[in-house]
Amino acid sequence: MFPFSFEWHWDIGHMVFHGALWYALSILGMGLGYAAIKSFIDLKKGGHH
Repeated sequence: MFPFSFEWHWDIGHMVFHGALWYALSILGMGLGYAAIKSFIDLKKGGHH
């Protein structure tokens, strides 16, 4: 069921589901972004492990 489907209804269940989905995706995205930026900074420093 996608928002562009004709059967879509914005009820409380869909709102809660999509809120939780985007919350989880944003947490994962921020974590991956932090790891990528931290790795890039560590690579630029060129220090030893």
